[in-house]
Formats: sequence, C-alpha cells, structure tokens
Amino acid sequence: KRHPGKIRLVQSDGRMAVIVGIRTLLLRGSGCGFLRILLLPTERCWGCTHGAKRYLLTDDVLKIQEFQQKKLSATYQIYGDKDLYFRKIEEKLKTNDLILRDELKALLHLCQMPAEVELVKNVIYRYHAENKNMAFGEYRFGPLFIRLCYELDLEDMALELIKDEALKGFFSDRTSFNILMDMTFSKGHYERSLEVLIEMKKQGIKFNNDTYILAFAICYKLNSAESCKICSLLLEESELLKECIPRQAFYFAIASALKQNEICKARTLYSKIVNTHSKICSNLDILVQALSGKLENVLRILEAAVKTTTTQYVKRPEFSEEVLSTVREKVRKNAVLHDRFNDVYTKLQLSNQVIPLTLDDMLCRTPSARKHRMPLLNQRKTSRRTFQPLHSTLLAE
Repeated sequence: KRHPGKIRLVQSDGRMAVIVGIRTLLLRGSGCGFLRILLLPTERCWGCTHGAKRYLLTDDVLKIQEFQQKKLSATYQIYGDKDLYFRKIEEKLKTNDLILRDELKALLHLCQMPAEVELVKNVIYRYHAENKNMAFGEYRFGPLFIRLCYELDLEDMALELIKDEALKGFFSDRTSFNILMDMTFSKGHYERSLEVLIEMKKQGIKFNNDTYILAFAICYKLNSAESCKICSLLLEESELLKECIPRQAFYFAIASALKQNEICKARTLYSKIVNTHSKICSNLDILVQALSGKLENVLRILEAAVKTTTTQYVKRPEFSEEVLSTVREKVRKNAVLHDRFNDVYTKLQLSNQVIPLTLDDMLCRTPSARKHRMPLLNQRKTSRRTFQPLHSTLLAE
C-alpha cells in the first residue's frame, strides 16, 4: 500500500532505492547542548539539489532486501494463519505466559503494517523483562526491529525504544544505532541522527567505521559551530584510542571545516589521508588549495591532469564543475592566472574531465557492498555465550 509522506521501498536493478516523501521535521527539546542546534536553511549545500536522499551504509549492513525476503518466506510458511498467530501472542501477553525466542522472531517477520508493530513493541518489552539477566545466545533482535521500522517508516517508535531505559541491553549492538542514524539521515532529519549518535555514546556502544562515517556526515550536514566541535572531539578521541578513521569520514570532516571557513584545519585533516588517489580527494585538494590562496599550485595540478597520458582502461582525473567554479572566482582578479585557468578549463572539457557532480553528491554517495575475500577465515568458531565450538561433535567426527 502507498501511504502519503511515507517511505516506499522499491526494487530496481537488484538494489533497494529509498523514495522519501515530504514530512514535517519535529524538533524535540532536550537537556543536551548538542541537540539544541537548530536546523536552519543553510547555503546551497555545495549546490546539491537532492539533499540527503541517499544512504551511507552498504547493502550488506542495511540488509533490507534480505529482511524482506525472510518476511516473504515467513508469510508463506504461516499462510492463512497469521491472524491466529497474532491472537495467540496477544493471549500469551494477557496470561503472562513465557514468550519464546522463535515466537518473537516470527512475529517480527510477519508484521506488514504499522498498526501491527504495536503488538511487537509490547512483546519486546515482555521478552526483555524475562530475559534481560540472561544471554540471548547468538541472535540479536535489535537490528531486526530497526529494519522493520526502516521498512515501515516508524522513525519515532525506533527512537523511542532505543532510548528507553527499560530496554537497556536489548539494543546492545552497533548495527541497530547505525541503521537508525542512516534512516534519519536519509530523510534529512540530521538533528535526530545526532540524537541517536549521542544516545549510542551514552550507552557505551563502541564505534565502528560505519558509525564514524555517519557521525562526520551528520556534523557536515548540520554545518554549525557546535557540530564542528563534535567533529573535532571525535577526531581527538579516535587519536587517543588509536582507532583508524575511514577515509570517507575524513572527507566529511574536511568538507565540514571548509564550510566553516577553517582552512588550516581542513589542510591538516587532508594531510592525514594516506591514499589520496580518488576523485573526491583530487577535488578536495583543489578546493583546499584554492581557498588557501595557493592558486599557482592549483593550476599546476590541473595542467598536469590535462597532460596525463593513460590507456582507455585507466580513468583520467575528473574535476567537479562546482569546484572549478570556485577556482575561477579566486583567479578572476589576476589576469595572467585567469587566462591560464580558462585555457586549462577548455582542455579539461574537451577531454571530458569536467563532471557535473557536486562535492555533496560525491560525499553522500551510496557505497558499493564490501567484498569479503576470505570469508572462511573470518567466521566465528566459538559461541559468545557458551565459549564452545559452534559445530557439533558429530560433524567434527
């Protein structure tokens, strides 16, 4: 069914595209200083007209398509008996009977409408109350519930449950928080994304690469002095803990510093990137040097890019029209540099090295799925709960 103002998941070319309707952003008050940042209309956001209607997590993290396939399978298995199953669960709640793990798992996969999720919510509270002092084994319900909320556009409910003290420990994994941050980010609700990030920090959930990318993307989109401070704190903390920040997170940090006109900081952050052989790195380098006043260096880089001789299988360096427009503005006052720029710009256009993508488009791109080259070596061999081998003795023999 189509609901106005809701997210609809559409399968196109084997990938899930998120079509976001227009919804009103409801800002909730909070005692946390970070959450008081107002989401004001900023400047043209590096010329981006699409906003954030992309997600920053790979398909193998979101797993929305896999989740929907499992839902379809569960529906076929219980075909015609869904209402009976829901009544059975409701009866268990009334009589205070024990909720089994497989019952909650099946219930999450059978939900098709937002109204049905209210029952799931009640079952989760009961299940957690019965099992919060016990290990849940190898199955985690947090990501499953957040994926359900992602599919049915239940952002408010997901945020309510993930912050509820009564469910402390139920969302003990990074994936739940990352998916919820991605959900709010893709809808342009950056304040809520920041709220989820702060809640994750408060609960002591360790950050991973996806978290850092989302965190710096949120700060970049908020584009305020306060979000810039958060960005700096995260960088300092990662250095103290000796954690590696992914390149994409550095890209957002550099762009955020440039938007705040902190050129020296942007230059320092760029120097920390080890591998700069990418399209976004080339454009960030041009932008940083142009805003730093190093116009001669910028022209030398562009001239070298034109002279680059490669085979048809190797791509030449490509530069954003938006970034080159910034360079043009900077060299306009110097007639000699302006003539040199016009000459190299014409050559870049003739060689198809000028692209219409904005910096925001390149930053907020949908990443490709990660390739696991050695899956057998990465598989866990012992249980987290019992510390016993996962394979049976019979199979071992």
